[in-house]
Amino acid sequence: ILINEDKRPKQRGSMTIDNVWEPSQARKLGPYFHDGRRRIDYVLTYTVQKPVSMSPTSSGSFVRGLRQSLSRSLRRSTSSAQDDPENASELGCQEDVKRVRREEFEDNLMEMGLELEKDEGTKIPGVGFLKIHAPWDILCREAEFMKLKMPTKKVCPIMIIIHNFMEKISQFFNKMTKPLQPNVEDSKMETIKHLSYPFSREKQHLFDLSDKDSFFNSKNRSLIVHGVLKRTKCVRGKHNVGKCFQHSEAQINKNKIILLGNGVYTSAYPLHDVSNTSLLLYDEWARYSIFYKYQPIGLIRKYFGEKVGLYFAWLGVYTQMLIPASIVGVIVFLYGCATLDDNIPSMEICDPRNNITMCPLCDRVCNYWKLVAACGTARASHLFDNSATVFFSIFMALWATMFMEHWKRRQMRLNYIWDLTTFEEEEVSGASPSRAFQHLQILYCHQEITVKLTCTDRMPAYMTTLVMMCFMICATFVVVLGVVLYRIAIMTALQLTQTPATNVRATVKTTAAIINLIIIIILDEVYGALARWLTVPKTDKSFEERLIIKSFILKFLNSFTPIVYLAFFRGRLVGRPGSYIYVLSSFRMEECAHAGCLMELCIQLCITMLGKQLIQNNLFEIGIPKLKKMLRRRKTGMDTQEEELEKKLRRHEKDHFLGPFIGLSPEYMEMIMQFGMVTLFVASFPLAPLFALLNNVIEIRLDAKKFVKELRRPLAARAKNIGIWYTLLRGISKVAVIVNAFVISFTSDFIPRLVYQYMYSPDGTLHGFVDHQLSFFNVSHFRPGTEPLEPMLGNQKVEVCRYKDYRDSPWSDTPYDFSREFWCILAARLAFVIVFQNVVMLMSDFVDWLIPDIPKEINVQMQKERTLFVEMFMKEEQGKRILWNNQGESPCQPRSRRISNNI
Repeated sequence: ILINEDKRPKQRGSMTIDNVWEPSQARKLGPYFHDGRRRIDYVLTYTVQKPVSMSPTSSGSFVRGLRQSLSRSLRRSTSSAQDDPENASELGCQEDVKRVRREEFEDNLMEMGLELEKDEGTKIPGVGFLKIHAPWDILCREAEFMKLKMPTKKVCPIMIIIHNFMEKISQFFNKMTKPLQPNVEDSKMETIKHLSYPFSREKQHLFDLSDKDSFFNSKNRSLIVHGVLKRTKCVRGKHNVGKCFQHSEAQINKNKIILLGNGVYTSAYPLHDVSNTSLLLYDEWARYSIFYKYQPIGLIRKYFGEKVGLYFAWLGVYTQMLIPASIVGVIVFLYGCATLDDNIPSMEICDPRNNITMCPLCDRVCNYWKLVAACGTARASHLFDNSATVFFSIFMALWATMFMEHWKRRQMRLNYIWDLTTFEEEEVSGASPSRAFQHLQILYCHQEITVKLTCTDRMPAYMTTLVMMCFMICATFVVVLGVVLYRIAIMTALQLTQTPATNVRATVKTTAAIINLIIIIILDEVYGALARWLTVPKTDKSFEERLIIKSFILKFLNSFTPIVYLAFFRGRLVGRPGSYIYVLSSFRMEECAHAGCLMELCIQLCITMLGKQLIQNNLFEIGIPKLKKMLRRRKTGMDTQEEELEKKLRRHEKDHFLGPFIGLSPEYMEMIMQFGMVTLFVASFPLAPLFALLNNVIEIRLDAKKFVKELRRPLAARAKNIGIWYTLLRGISKVAVIVNAFVISFTSDFIPRLVYQYMYSPDGTLHGFVDHQLSFFNVSHFRPGTEPLEPMLGNQKVEVCRYKDYRDSPWSDTPYDFSREFWCILAARLAFVIVFQNVVMLMSDFVDWLIPDIPKEINVQMQKERTLFVEMFMKEEQGKRILWNNQGESPCQPRSRRISNNI
């Protein structure tokens, strides 16, 4: 069904079809109009319902009559519609009114010069498609308006000059990794580069227009049509009610009549190509069998745009930098394995000759136990708590700085190659809190009324946001407290069953970590939805940034609060035998194992990291899109005979069943949380970079397949950097230095071992360290009702038990007070934190200063391009001057004007 019916003015868009030329089968099923020539640049979908009790001939006249009456009513009662929005919404819910609004909007699109074609076929029942094509003159006009940079005929040679040893190493590395490069033209080293210049119809001679069909690729065509849609009016004439098509991130208020939300249009998207580009992307990017190859970043940018290209470029750099971090982490872990049998503290704990009786782990039901029972935990803790941990923490701090610097240089190279060095992102007013990051998901009309809000007007929204954020943060703390109470209760219950102490601890640790993981995954979804609901700023960019900040704060606290509790609070808010600290008057705070809480912290990190990557990131990304696609097919009655129908569907019909693109924020957030796991507590889990590397190798191909096969093609948004995500990365890398300093100092036994070896050891070794860190307790000093039910251990009555702390003995002048050793170790711990933090940050800042943000060769090439541009325009001016001189005119001579005699 073509738009240019008799009721449409044909001069607004040429719709004639050449019946002589017969399109091929590939073009019939491809992204083209029915004539097989004009490319579909954009698609709007809407619901099609057959009218009840109405003949086909009368249906059209009825709609035209209703359209005319509705237009007259809009002219007469624009103000009344504002005063009574309920009547307006009732009118907007009628199917015929929706059809009228679509026709008005389509008329205005044709006035803007676009060519339209409707498809209300029977392949997908109940769905209509409005296909949009931008002819050449419209593409030129909009490209000039948008200042799109296009390649000119002028080329600039790219000179690769090897100045120093590092550049020689880089050249050698490029030759060695040549087999890992994708087999596409964009990945090959270029020796020339076409200079780019903002498109201008007056300077078309600068550009190669020999093939007009391919001069604007599908990415630029969809971007241009998107710009036209944003500026199109809903109602023609002086009684228009504002802009009709805006970005999905648009602020909604009572003055706006939502068209897409009311079902006038159901979705809007550009189409996937059926060209060699999309096939190359699948073959050289989206297949799991080529996981070892680099990504074709240039091809990704060419097809999906700069914003998506920058994300995958950043993800590739991050994954590449994880390789050395993983290697060093594995070496640190293997060092712990190699020195396991030489570790004196674990050998003393595992020696049955050291007959040390430990105090009960809980009140009443727990019995006394021998220290040798903690042998397995002590040996396992040495794998992560050894002298190499300090070195690895320093290395990871410098690694984070190197990663940030490497990305800045890589980003600058991409900006130069993609001609983004002078690009400035525009602010688009309006942002939607309910449909964040869904491009073109809200089509609306509104009155252009500008109201300046004061601080008093904004205060209720600010207070609501503050209260809700505090409430959600408190909810996170309550959840952590609930898991703590679960551990205490399960520990006590298992002790009643006479389960061995080692099995009890293993069961409690594992189940609590799994419960934490499930709660984290659930709350992540809840917090994401609440953050979108709380974010209503003025512009797209501010909406995205504020939403990211709110989501990051909530999800960061949700993921890391249980880990922070294990690292810094568990085992320190316990008290001592005879004077324990209780929660809710009956739950005694849990203690760490004898080897410390580092092993439990490692288990929590491992389960949380692997669980989020396997369940939340990969399983959800694969399973939920496929489930939604199946539901969309079932909704349209196409869930049967899928293979036969898939062959007959055209490109815009196939894309209708794909999932909507919801933006890059979920992908970035996933990687930011992983970056936090890798850097923040790496001192307790040196294998974290290895697990992150393995996940990212799969993640890249999974995301690639999702973008190519599972999602609708996103709008090719332009961007020159990754935005606020870089700020968050730098913040996490700085906080990681402090966190790792506290983990080494307070969570591990590194500082107590160091103090004992150099201050208290008689022979300068760690012999006697285990006995040194245990204090004595007289069992007669238990509070009534808290002593063990069984006072015997074996055949011997217990009179004195030991517990891990630095306190005076019960027979001293100050029984159970902190000993002198405690204050010495505390001072050493604080001194270590200060020294470690300042030294590592100083080294990081030195590396940051040492590596320039812009590569030297890029600076040279940019200066050379500027020189070539000046030369090109000077030659053009000289040519014009010669032409004007030949015609007897002077370009610089001003026009003569009559001079008044009154001067």
